[in-house]
Amino acid sequence: MICPFHQLHWESGVDLQGYFRPTTLEEALEILDAHRGRARVIAGGTDVIPQLRRKELQADFLVDLAGIRGMGGIVLRDGIMSLGAMVTHSQICASALLREKALPVVEGAEALGSPQIRNISTIGGNLVSGQPAADSSLPLLALKASVRVISLGGERTIPLSEFFQDQGQTSVDPRREILTEISFPALREHQGAGYLRLSKRNALSLPILALAVVITIDPSRRRFEEVALALGPVAPIPFRAVRTEAMLKGAAICRETLEGAGEMASEECNPRSSLLRGSAEYRKEMVKVLVRRGLAMALARAGFSAIGDRDDG
Repeated sequence: MICPFHQLHWESGVDLQGYFRPTTLEEALEILDAHRGRARVIAGGTDVIPQLRRKELQADFLVDLAGIRGMGGIVLRDGIMSLGAMVTHSQICASALLREKALPVVEGAEALGSPQIRNISTIGGNLVSGQPAADSSLPLLALKASVRVISLGGERTIPLSEFFQDQGQTSVDPRREILTEISFPALREHQGAGYLRLSKRNALSLPILALAVVITIDPSRRRFEEVALALGPVAPIPFRAVRTEAMLKGAAICRETLEGAGEMASEECNPRSSLLRGSAEYRKEMVKVLVRRGLAMALARAGFSAIGDRDDG
């Protein structure tokens, strides 16, 4: 369906030839194909519309996914959480199921923008924007999520660890493809997780640093079984501290281990100095703090609240 562009409340400052609001995925893909790279998908538009106004993106036509049914569900099936790409961040904040089974995703959504932005912005759009500290990307990266992408040529599944290519660039081409679904394992017993954000104020502020952490513990042996640490913005893309994760695997749960994890994560990260976010030196120091706090928080949520000094005897 072609919509009159001049009737849209956000059209000011955006130079387009047309705006489409299809009702099926097939129709959306056919529109993209017909315009041969001159049209692009929007899924909420809270990133795309400002970028068009600033001339950071070019498009002659927009294909809005908001009219397509079936892309706004939150489902748990056989231990796997599935989120439709058009799930808004307000839906995520209000979901008791996600709060129980994927708390970092909720905490990331709560940190994003204002209530007005959260009502419009979608989890699929936040991922495709490809920002290194996106409040959806880091929790989903730590939860080892995958995305489903479709085109006229078929569909493919992409692990989020392979999804981000460069700042603002992902494996999805929004001129030809549509991200339809995000899936990841729900949190289980003996797992703990969380999302921490360091910023100048609690709302409407870009993060100085952000961390998503997911841990699995062996309570009988007082050891980490597995750890995922996703950090941003400390690299051009959302970043997994893989060397720190490897060091923590099988490590004793104690203050010494948490201190060592903070030090190693700081060495792995490569943040740049920024007028908005602070110097590289400051941010590397704060990585240490955030990792220690994040691990302690995840341990507490996994039911392991007493972290003592190391004692191998």
